[in-house]
Amino acid sequence: MDAKENLKPIISSLPDSPGIYQYFDETGTILYVGKAKNLKKRVSSYFQKVHDNAKLNLLVRKIVSINYIVVRTEWDALLLENTLIKKHQPRYNVMLKDDKTYPWICIKNEPYPRIFSTRTVIKDGSEYFGPYASVRAMQTVLEFARQLYPLRTCNLNLTEENIEKKKFKRCLEYHLGNCKAPCEGLESKKEYDDAISQMRLVIKGNINGAIKFLKTEMQQYSDQWEFEKAQELKEKLALLEKYQSKSSVVSPTIDNVDVFTVINEEKRAYVNFLKIVNGAIIQSHTIELSKKLEETKEELLLMGIAELRQRFASDSSEIIIPFEVDAEIPGTHILVPQKGDKMRLIEMSENNLRYYVREKQMLESLHSPKKKVDNLLEQMKKDLRMMELPHRIECFDNSNIQGAFPVAAMTVFKDGKPSKRDYRHFNIKSVQGPDDFASMEEVIYRRYKRLQDEAQPLPQLIVIDGGKGQLSSAINSLTQLGLENKVSIIGIAKRLEEIYFPGDSVPLYLDKRSPTLKIIQQIRDEAHRFGITHHRKRRSAGSIQSALTKIEGVGEKTTEKLLSHFGSIERIKQATIEDIAKIAGLDKAKKILDSLNKA
Repeated sequence: MDAKENLKPIISSLPDSPGIYQYFDETGTILYVGKAKNLKKRVSSYFQKVHDNAKLNLLVRKIVSINYIVVRTEWDALLLENTLIKKHQPRYNVMLKDDKTYPWICIKNEPYPRIFSTRTVIKDGSEYFGPYASVRAMQTVLEFARQLYPLRTCNLNLTEENIEKKKFKRCLEYHLGNCKAPCEGLESKKEYDDAISQMRLVIKGNINGAIKFLKTEMQQYSDQWEFEKAQELKEKLALLEKYQSKSSVVSPTIDNVDVFTVINEEKRAYVNFLKIVNGAIIQSHTIELSKKLEETKEELLLMGIAELRQRFASDSSEIIIPFEVDAEIPGTHILVPQKGDKMRLIEMSENNLRYYVREKQMLESLHSPKKKVDNLLEQMKKDLRMMELPHRIECFDNSNIQGAFPVAAMTVFKDGKPSKRDYRHFNIKSVQGPDDFASMEEVIYRRYKRLQDEAQPLPQLIVIDGGKGQLSSAINSLTQLGLENKVSIIGIAKRLEEIYFPGDSVPLYLDKRSPTLKIIQQIRDEAHRFGITHHRKRRSAGSIQSALTKIEGVGEKTTEKLLSHFGSIERIKQATIEDIAKIAGLDKAKKILDSLNKA
């Protein structure tokens, strides 16, 4: 595809530098914001060929002007792209689905600072830690820190002048042991500031730093024979060490590390972030990205890294990710671990992602059963390489014993659930002997010839219980009817649950936990059960009829009349000769009773 004439001069003048580019339509609306390691190469690639993605081709057709901004590094480009996407929300960009306001822990910029939670960040010199994805996690940190260091919660203006003038009186919090009354000068500024410093370390997850400080202080008090104060610090030290043992998840040598993983679905992607300090997870968060142009896993992961590092103000010197990406982050080492503790962190992050996605799907299905069905059908469409959603599935199974009483069964699932009123039985008419392939060919032909004759809609998916042989027989019938490319068809072999596709000798093995495989197994098992039930009835009817027709002089018509009147062989046995004679005549009645009683 040639670039539009008015865009050629812009594209040819683009620099071979990192930066971001913006595409605009004829109304001046931003269509797309992208980043590039090389602006000229990246932008040119949009106009040099017809793309596989229909949305991407539509985007290119709408572009009438291009703006760009050159930056120093590709990471700067990624950060700027992320900022512009959130600001302008272009139609063709990945969108971040996250409208929550997360809580922070604030150390207020004031004399004798208070520490509290807030959802509003004010630029007044105060320190903010977070944001926390979980309010419970934040409260746990705050409560533990307050347990270690009782600090004031009042909003009094505790200037040195006000304290000296004795403007304040200790409150109930002092008597409860939750505050040391700095308002009356009972706690010095230095003691209070030391407590704030230790709380800062705890909030940051630097438990080792707080432990080291407490041990030094405890030793000093002990050397000065101030054993009560030393004992108080010892109790705090025990609390810290207990807290550390509970929060440690990997080797404590892993410090100041960010972990990122991604799950890429058809329309959405999810990126998980873990922050590790001294071997403990101090932050965890997952974001959802709404895809627009079939972005790759690498692109989505980088978008997630840029967003989450900005949001959590992370300056970690090491980032752990599950696969290589073509990007550099200044001052940061990117690692793809293969084993050990760091590989365990990748697995932990991926587990967080799976639980998040599963919980989200469960909540969506609770609120919208249709959403659950749509997700299932979308997954089946993707797994089975279909062109449309399998709203109606029909499954076929043959039953016979050494060729006797051959029957077939058809079961139907609509939107992933059995539709029993649509089940059908077939008695095989044209096949002699045990020939599953020919029986399958007959049943498929009869079923879909009838749908054609009655102008009924076809199912989106046909499932054949059997391997390549049965599938080929079914395809022969569809070909005779001119339907070979108008409906999807697969075979499922019982032994290893292989899925066979037309013309493909290599089967597909779906994950045993796959919802697609579970639905196929369920409809196959239903067809088997339904077919066996019908086969037993035919066998039973056949054996009953043969018990009567073996009697000399008793033919098919007499047998049918007797069974229709009495209902079963047992009732015929119990009947009087006169009752039987009314239907079969006296001579036959005597023969029938003699024969049945001997049997």
